Amino acid sequence: MIGGGQAGLAAGFYLHRLTRDAARGRGGPAPSYAILDANTQPGGAWQHYWDTLELFSPAAYSSLPGYRMPPWTGAGNPSAEHVVSYLRTYEDRYELPVHRPVTVHAVEDHPAGPDGGYLTRTDRGTWESTVIINATGSWRRPFVPRLPGAEEFTGTQLHTTGYRSRTPFTGQRVVVVGGGNSGAQIAADLLPAAKSVTWVTRRSPRYLPDEVDGRALFALATEHVQAVGRGEPSSGGVGSLGDIVAVPPVRAARDAGRLEAAPMFTGFTPTGIRWDDGRTLEVDTVLWCTGFRPDLGHLRPLGLSMDGTTPATDRDLPTRSGDRAGMFFLGYGDWCGPASATLIGVGAPARATVTAATEHLTHTLENGRKK
Repeated sequence: MIGGGQAGLAAGFYLHRLTRDAARGRGGPAPSYAILDANTQPGGAWQHYWDTLELFSPAAYSSLPGYRMPPWTGAGNPSAEHVVSYLRTYEDRYELPVHRPVTVHAVEDHPAGPDGGYLTRTDRGTWESTVIINATGSWRRPFVPRLPGAEEFTGTQLHTTGYRSRTPFTGQRVVVVGGGNSGAQIAADLLPAAKSVTWVTRRSPRYLPDEVDGRALFALATEHVQAVGRGEPSSGGVGSLGDIVAVPPVRAARDAGRLEAAPMFTGFTPTGIRWDDGRTLEVDTVLWCTGFRPDLGHLRPLGLSMDGTTPATDRDLPTRSGDRAGMFFLGYGDWCGPASATLIGVGAPARATVTAATEHLTHTLENGRKK
């Protein structure tokens, strides 16, 4: 398995359970497995988020399979730090074989042929496996749009990945770009410190109803994906309600009239930004909250078939590669399982993935014995 964040740990839980059952004489032999993680510490991407980030749901509804997140005693919902502590405990609780830091450079076909599995080349040697579960997330692939004049801008451009707290922006004129949760939360976080905060979005911000939290989002996403899979009409899932969960700091800033969004600018000047209508704004920092792309560069040697910008997957099991036996994708978003990029949502696709992966392994081993 490549990736030791929440998706990798969820799959690790089900692999751990197979190992436990095999030791007790139940079921077949358990597969051997390893989890390769590029981070130096447990916690996945959560350890890199900004200090004031909070979850959309209470702790009891933000858990991985098998072990509930401990209660959160602070204000609002659990912090990123609380999640990191939970993931560290989760990893230790199930004695998951996480190897870190390990940087995966490339995954290649095994020279033994189509049933030979894969070679995973890393900075700590080469690993051989029949199955690969990719759970690398997207944190290491931030997306920043290219706009005219960006090279001449003398201020600072920063992506969400570089934002940890508002302190470095004290007294600055900051533009926050992005109409999703990160953009709204960071814009609200900056208000007490920055000289000015200009929040720009491509369309008017769409807030979900204030009573909606992660529990409802997971239910909506699941209902949408299942309806589409059955060929039935769907309400459109989470996107039909809005883009932004109004966590308390965002709600307070919005209700105070301090979180009004301006239209997206169209280019840079040497000292700021500009719009097509001739307006300009002097700016010290542009903070891009514009999302990520799946971190799958290590799979380039395989020449995977693509479905738009993501790898093609099996219709019946969206975590399984559409054209590579023994290759799985877990935790990247709805294209590989309903709400699979969330703590509460990754459990079901993780279980289905481990089941399919072990079935593939058993089938491969049986075919090998028959030859």
